[in-house]
This record gives sequence, C-alpha cells and structure tokens, in this order.
Amino acid sequence: MQETRLDTARIRAARRVIDPIFLDTPLYRCEALERDLGCTVSIKLETANPVRSFKARGTEVVASLLADNGSPAVVCASAGNLGQALAWSGRGRGLDVTVVASRFATVAKLDRIRALDARLELVDGDHEMARERAAAIARYDGIRLVEDSLDIETCEGAATIGLELVDTVPSFDAVLIALGGGALATGVGHVVKAWAPEVEVICVQPLGAPALTHSWRQRRVVTTDSTNTIADGVAGRRPIQAVLDDLLLVADDAVLVQEASITAGMRMLLDRAGLVVEPSAALGIAAILEDRDRFAGRHVVIIVCGSNVDVDAYHRWVGAAPIHRS
Repeated sequence: MQETRLDTARIRAARRVIDPIFLDTPLYRCEALERDLGCTVSIKLETANPVRSFKARGTEVVASLLADNGSPAVVCASAGNLGQALAWSGRGRGLDVTVVASRFATVAKLDRIRALDARLELVDGDHEMARERAAAIARYDGIRLVEDSLDIETCEGAATIGLELVDTVPSFDAVLIALGGGALATGVGHVVKAWAPEVEVICVQPLGAPALTHSWRQRRVVTTDSTNTIADGVAGRRPIQAVLDDLLLVADDAVLVQEASITAGMRMLLDRAGLVVEPSAALGIAAILEDRDRFAGRHVVIIVCGSNVDVDAYHRWVGAAPIHRS
C-alpha cells in the first residue's frame, strides 16, 4: 500500500496516551440484525464512553501533546461531537478549550459542551462558517487550532479502532464507515489495509452531504454550496485535500444513501439491537438496506460512531412504522 500521512508506530503509541475508558469498546456479532439484513453483522460500539462518540480517541492524543508542551489553550470548530471530546480531554489536562459551533447544531451536543466547562461560541451559519471563525480565533489569540481530519492526531486516534478490529475479529469481509471529514475513514482504513488488505473498506455518506464522496469518485476536491441531511455529524461542504489524498489510498468505495434509509437504520438499531444512535451512526445499516445483494452472505463490521441526539428529534425520526422483514 502507498503511504498515507498516518504512521503505524504513532497509532500504537496513541493507545498509551488515550484514557482506557475510550479503548477496547464493545465489539460483538449482532444476530438480531442479520435476518433483516441478510448478512453477518458485527457492531463496533463507539458510543459506550463518557462523550458517546469515537472522537475522544483523537482529542486525547491532541490534549496529551498540548499538555506535555505546556500549551494552555486550544480551539476547534465542531458539529458537536468533536467539541464534547476536546472539552472532556482538555478539562482533564487543565487546558482552556474554546469550541465554535453553528447556532443550529444539535442542542444536546451544545449543552454537553457547556457542561464540560468549555467556552462555546455560536455562529449564525453552518459548520464551514464555524471552521472559519475557529481559525480566526486561533490566529488572533495565538493558540492551537484543532482541525478535525486535517490534524493527524484526530486520524491516528481514530485509527486505534482499526487496531482493535484487526486484533479481535477473526475474519470479516467489509467494514462500513461513516464519512464526514474523513478522520474515521482514513484512520480505520489505513490500519485495515495494512493488516487485512483483503477487507473491503466502504465509506458511507448521506446523499444530502456528498462532498467528500464526490471528491473520492472524481479524485479531486469537490465542494458543495449547502447540505441537506439529518446526519449533522457528517455534513461538511469543503473537503480537505490532504484528507482526500489519504482516503484515495485506503477506501475501496464511497457510497451515498438516502435520508429514508438513515432513519430506517436508526429504527432497526433501536428495534433489533437496543441502540439509540444519532443519524451518522446509522449510515452503515443504511448502506446495506439500499444494496442487500452486495452484502448478502458476507461478514460486515459496522462502526456505530455516535449517540448524541436530541430526544425530540430522535422520536420524530424513529417514530414511523416499525421495520418489517421482506
């Protein structure tokens, strides 16, 4: 495999600085899903931790480096999950954390950022506007800007999930990964392709937020003017060239799924697996629902990446008729 920005030694070293509470998350075969989906399904549950998403694996690495270097302050833009994770990691190491987010972000995520003692600044725009504001704060205050997926620590922290997959699952045919900024996909993909190159790495993005998928398909950065999806955690419009370069080396496919499939996936994870998840975490199920023949009879690993969701919105999404077996 050609070299990505990620480094195997640094990924293994990351496990030594990440709080063990975020490591070795549950990984199990979920037979209750298999009759409906027509394939063997293993779930990697990245919501079983204090911030209920995989993001803290990366922020633990960032915060550890900052604390070691005596850097007292850090800022990031976030749709919610990265902000929570950085606030958690920074609080434990005495860092002054500022998070910039859209005023329209998920309320539960914003409330949790505040509860973790971070300074929260809201912008009247989307996540890309938040990124611009966070960069401006970093320049003005002379502090570290953490940019998800561009900063290699966020990718290599996420890559520790891949280590746990290849070390634990005896054999699997494909891994389905939610695709947003690209840290999760490039991190897990790097490890899987290094240790289990025969496994298919499939990235999944909403049809209403397709920028990085279009970029992967066209092998160049493609931006969009807007997004339209309930999966706020993956709703970026401006992919990063360095991340795309890594993704091109590790992803076998990138697919787009419809909103109805995302909500169906959320209901299925609730009804069959007892899991409350945010829309981004249901993208893997959505991909199988839209292309059952592709996955029929195969062993598929799905990374359930987050469960930070507004209760009222969640009930609206999953409150439709239950799924029936076809």
